[in-house]
Amino acid sequence: MASNFHYLLIGNTRLHWAIKVGDQYKFNHSKIDNPLSNKININNLIWASVGNYDTNVFKKENELKIEDINLKNFPSHFGIDRALASFAALKIAKNPFKKNMVIADFGTTLSITKINSDGELIGGQIIPGFQTQLKSMVLNTRNLEMPNDFKIPKDNFLIDTQKAMIKGVINSLFGAVKLAFNQDEDILIICGGDTEIITPNFLKETQILINPNLVMEGMVMYYEKRLNFKKEVYQLKFKSEII
Repeated sequence: MASNFHYLLIGNTRLHWAIKVGDQYKFNHSKIDNPLSNKININNLIWASVGNYDTNVFKKENELKIEDINLKNFPSHFGIDRALASFAALKIAKNPFKKNMVIADFGTTLSITKINSDGELIGGQIIPGFQTQLKSMVLNTRNLEMPNDFKIPKDNFLIDTQKAMIKGVINSLFGAVKLAFNQDEDILIICGGDTEIITPNFLKETQILINPNLVMEGMVMYYEKRLNFKKEVYQLKFKSEII
């Protein structure tokens, strides 16, 4: 049995898509103000939202909500993206020693979600994300400007102001995750739109899984499992594409 569904997660600043192409899913990430393609069949669109967006064009019965995801102790006010990331992590992470999982989703915000090996929520943290921190400094100070590029300096102490801003933000995000993650007790999972920027800071860590599209993979996995597809959904083929 083949899936004809497309999947959409409405984020705070971007639209995240999982689209079936041949025998694999491709992921697209576009600005939230981009118009919807007329090629999208609304009847076959499974969607969820954490951002401000006019959802009246979508079928209400196709909406995924956090109470649909069968995870323990997840309150209704938690974002559906955090539940989907947790669902996917439980499926794809090798965890023979039943460690806790710390899921760090780097996007508009850095959301840190901690679950145990049974999928029960322990708790989490929310921190302003990479670009959100930079924009906040620009908006709330007199002489700071948005950096022209986001290349991370190797040195810790900089003369160039924009490089110093970037290094400070990276260190704040890295430090937050380091404090939330115990290497002896936890598995660290990194995902989200800013994964490529953040990842080099974690390359020396063990027990780490890097998957930029973890949330969207979780969305596909959950819905196709719910439809009782014959093949194990975590064996589906995925291909990332950023636009």
